[in-house]
Amino acid sequence: MIRFDKVSKSFGDKKVIDVLSFEISKGEKVCLTGPSGSGKTTALRLIMGFEKADQGEVLVDGRISAVFQEDRLFPTFTALENVKAVCDDEGLALQVLKTVGLLEDKDKLITQLSGGMARRVAIARALAYPFDILVLDEPFTGIDESRKNEIIGAILDEVKDKTLILVSHDEDECSLMCRRRINVEK
Repeated sequence: MIRFDKVSKSFGDKKVIDVLSFEISKGEKVCLTGPSGSGKTTALRLIMGFEKADQGEVLVDGRISAVFQEDRLFPTFTALENVKAVCDDEGLALQVLKTVGLLEDKDKLITQLSGGMARRVAIARALAYPFDILVLDEPFTGIDESRKNEIIGAILDEVKDKTLILVSHDEDECSLMCRRRINVEK
């Protein structure tokens, strides 16, 4: 369960989130919406504990795994080593790499992969971590449409009864993955 109770957050004199309240139930699939700069990523950072609210309260119950806007991978590690860094289980790491279509590329360094392939490693790593809440911030950037639809299906299979929070400007992604939308715009 996640709850924002009258949450506000500013950076300097720029108010990014202004008295935002919402609740996400366990197992719910939610898309955070709003124009660029409206506070979607800041809301995710508050959920993950990377930022503290200036006012209000953020309550989060559960382990969080995330795909950030940037891949945040270890460039000197292979695809497999990047995934194993969060689960230390080679069988699971191989399974999630297969899920995202990268089993044959498991021994390649991140620097040897295309941008879309590196993005898929980031998704595999998030799926390998034992989570209750999966946070996805623009997760499909650089992934071609046919592969993206396969990965959306795989993610939905993995999250089943777990909570999913998606930030995306793509209407189709929101419609395919989420049952409800929360507008974070001021």
